[in-house]
This record gives sequence, structure tokens and C-alpha cells, in this order.
Amino acid sequence: MARHGISGASVGGVTSIDSGIDTVVVGGGIAGASIAYELAASRSVLLVETETALARHSTARSAATYVPGHGAAPLRALVTASGPRFARIKAELDAPPLLAPRAVLHVAFDADGEAELAADVAEQAGEPGAPVAIDPAEAQRLCPALRPGTVRAAAVVEGAADLDAEALHQAYIRGLLRRGGSVRTGAPVTGVRRSGSGWQVQVGLDEKVVGAAEVVDAAGAWADAVAVRAGVPRIGLTPYRRTIALARVPDPSRLRGPDGTRLPMVIGVPEDFYFKQEGAGLLVSPADETPVHPHDVRPDELDVAMALERVEEVTGLGLRSVHTAWAGLRSFVPDRLPVVGAWPEHPGFWFCAGQGGSGIETSPALAAFAAAVVTGDPIPADIPLEREALAPTRL
Repeated sequence: MARHGISGASVGGVTSIDSGIDTVVVGGGIAGASIAYELAASRSVLLVETETALARHSTARSAATYVPGHGAAPLRALVTASGPRFARIKAELDAPPLLAPRAVLHVAFDADGEAELAADVAEQAGEPGAPVAIDPAEAQRLCPALRPGTVRAAAVVEGAADLDAEALHQAYIRGLLRRGGSVRTGAPVTGVRRSGSGWQVQVGLDEKVVGAAEVVDAAGAWADAVAVRAGVPRIGLTPYRRTIALARVPDPSRLRGPDGTRLPMVIGVPEDFYFKQEGAGLLVSPADETPVHPHDVRPDELDVAMALERVEEVTGLGLRSVHTAWAGLRSFVPDRLPVVGAWPEHPGFWFCAGQGGSGIETSPALAAFAAAVVTGDPIPADIPLEREALAPTRL
């Protein structure tokens, strides 16, 4: 994914920053960009990012798929609410189409996987966009790349789609600037301290101090580190490495679905691999979750080899090598739900973190939810969650 190349000098003329900002949002990925845009509707917002370009970490390294029925019930509610919001974002922010329909197949290859898939389908029965059980022959028809006779059980999500994460992120930044917000890149937060009823945030290599009424910590895998600098308790985030590679396919003609359509995305049950057609190649992942400290993570050769092996086992496509490989960070708290809110003892320091692997597909609804939590406004009617559902006090 191309980098955005937005710098403090080129965005909104931000070469120095005045005090009196209502809200400083820390983190220039999809979480920070989306909530900054929402908050800028009613307050002055400064978005700060450590890197010299925005969205260089998890946002730029995601498989970027919108999958209804993905995750626990609160996450599924956010995914469902985000669907119509993508269309509104496209219209409001002059974005290209953000969703490109592509079905997702959940496929089980043994008895344990079959039981887990049946339980998931039963739990989500009646929900919008829920996976629908299909027989193995239909799964084989939808994805001829699967090795014949290997599928034991399957379910399809017809309402899934590829998601243009870069276009979405750029739209949010464009909307933030239109609403009078500011962006500063190459601006690590080196200190945060309480100042009266507000906060003083020390940013950038010049250690400029910005006065703000509130701080939103949307720093992804680094969210706990930002909290520590502010003297605020951690929420207990653990970053996990996730590896993706673009594999070479010796016979690309096998990557054709019914009537010449592109293949659906295929996710193993339990989730120990996934693959998705990308042109004449195949995006593959071992769905690894290796706990790491927050850093600019790189792929591990063994994980790349594991991805090739697992996908080759169920396809027989002759996967032996890759064009490229990369890794990103997925951050979770113990219950694997996002954290949105503040500790009662530290009002005005708001978390918007812990989105795990659902940060992009839930961003429209999660940003609107988080903005309502920060401002005290009612939660939007299309988001069926109480504000306490994602609060840090649940941890």
C-alpha cells in the first residue's frame, strides 16, 4: 500500500501548534483518523503521529476485508452498523468505492472444525449478514481451487467485501481537514500531564507543548505506552504479530471461480489459515498470533513457510514461493473487545484501542460510538451498544 506522505508542514500549514486545542488524538492509523474526523464536527482537533507518514503500521498491512459475522457479538454489531456507513463516507468525503463484494467461505476439514463451525452458525442465526451453512460440494463449486474431497463442512458470507483501507483512511483525513482539524506527523508524544482541568501534551522532536481539554489515545499497539506517559493505568494490551504473503501460483487459471468470477476468500476453521486471490497470485496467512512488544514488525520466514504449507495442503496449487511478505500488529485486551472510554480517576484521557483484527471493518461505527462517548452525546441509534460495553472499567 502506498504511503500517504502527509507531513506536518504540508497538512493544514501545521509547522507550529497553538495551545487551546480541544482534543489531541494520538495515532494516525485508521482508529485515530476516524475518531478525529468524527470529533472535528464539534471541536478543534489535532491529530499527531510518531511516524513521518500516516498509517504505516497495522492499517497499511491489513488484508482489509469486511466480513459480517466476524468476532464476538459486540464486534459483529459494529461490523453490521459500519456497512451502510461506508456508503455515506464515500458520498460525503468524495471517496472511491470503498467496498468490492467478495464472498467469504468458512471451511472445516476435520471433526473439530465441523463442530466449531456448526456452533458459530447456530450462534449467529438470524443476525444480519450471518454465515449460512452450505454443503461441501457447494463450497467446492464456489472455490474450485480447494482440493476435491477435503472439505468436511462449510458456510458462506455473501455480504462480505474487500475494503479499500487506503482510500478510507485518506477520506477520513480529508474530512478532518475540511472540518478545520490539523495533522502533525513525525511528532512522537514524549510526555502527557494533567494541567488543571485539561492536559499538556509534549509532541515532536522540538518537544512542543500543546494545551488541550482532552486526549484520545488511539495509538494502536502503543496505546498503553502513551497511557503510561500520561500517568494513566494501562488497559492491558498485548500486540500480536500477523503474517501475510503474496504467493506465486504456477497455474493462475486455477484461480477462477464459477463463470470466471474471482475466488471467494477462504478462512479455515478453526482459524489457522486464510487465503484470498490477488490478481494472478494468492494472499496467504497462517493466521498467526505471536505476542510481541510494539515495534515495526517484520515477517518471520517460518510463518511464511507455514502459510504456504497450510494453504497448499487444502488446495494443491503448487505453492512454493512468494513475491513478497509482510507482517502487522493486532492488539487485544484479554476479552478481545475494543476499549473505548476513560478510567474514572483520569477523566479526559480517552482510550480508543484494542480493535484487534477488526479495526478497519468496524471503523465507521466504532468512531461514531467513540465520539459519542467522548462528547457525552447519545450513542447513534444504528449502533446497538451501551457505552459501558466497551469501557475500560469492564477489564
